[in-house]
Amino acid sequence: MIIRIMGEGQYEVPGSLFDELNSIDNRIVELVGKGNEADYRTELLKLINVVKSNGKQLDDTSIVESNIIVPPEDLSLEEATEIFTGSGLLED
Repeated sequence: MIIRIMGEGQYEVPGSLFDELNSIDNRIVELVGKGNEADYRTELLKLINVVKSNGKQLDDTSIVESNIIVPPEDLSLEEATEIFTGSGLLED
């Protein structure tokens, strides 16, 4: 699975992490829906860190389609309401 973190590049992440990433994504959707900015930021950073720590960063010269695009960690709560809705970034 190829995941792009906006502004930071692409990572090849094992498919076995899907459930963990999906769980974090679902929490982010819930927190954004409640307007809980502090916890939203914590979970978004957690999502990014799981991708970075478990994924292999691809060379910037590689052109590979991303399966998932994760917004940058400085994404505002207002902007997040447009992205983290319904099933979020990852679909079951």
